[in-house]
Amino acid sequence: MNKIVPIILVLSLLIASCKSYTPEQTINHGNENALVENDTVSISSDETDYEIVIIEPGFNVWLISTARPRGYYTQNWLEERNRLYVQAWNQRNMQPGVFDQNLYMLRIDYDARTDYGYEVNYLLYNYFVYFQLKYNQQLTSLIPRI
Repeated sequence: MNKIVPIILVLSLLIASCKSYTPEQTINHGNENALVENDTVSISSDETDYEIVIIEPGFNVWLISTARPRGYYTQNWLEERNRLYVQAWNQRNMQPGVFDQNLYMLRIDYDARTDYGYEVNYLLYNYFVYFQLKYNQQLTSLIPRI
């Protein structure tokens, strides 16, 4: 299979124990397992009990090097974009005959009425931008902004 299967574990913006964000930036190009471990981004907020975990080769480097910095977008703006992107993602997830299920493996449980905090919304939004650019997908009529 010549496509890298994206692995996104945003199972339900898990209610988990709060822990701080500690990025690990070392990448070992000789060991693929180490690369996957270093491309696992786990964000949990001390203000909320929600966590988002993204396992995607290359995402962590892209987030640090290309994505807009934290604070660039407002939380309300991120929430609105995430609502649209999650809706489009989940529609594609439910149509395996139409959309590549290697890209849309898991449903994302995102409730627009829940305040997940800035960090979770920032990370989720940036994953959607990264995903659309990397896999040449367009989830909505909105052009991904970097």
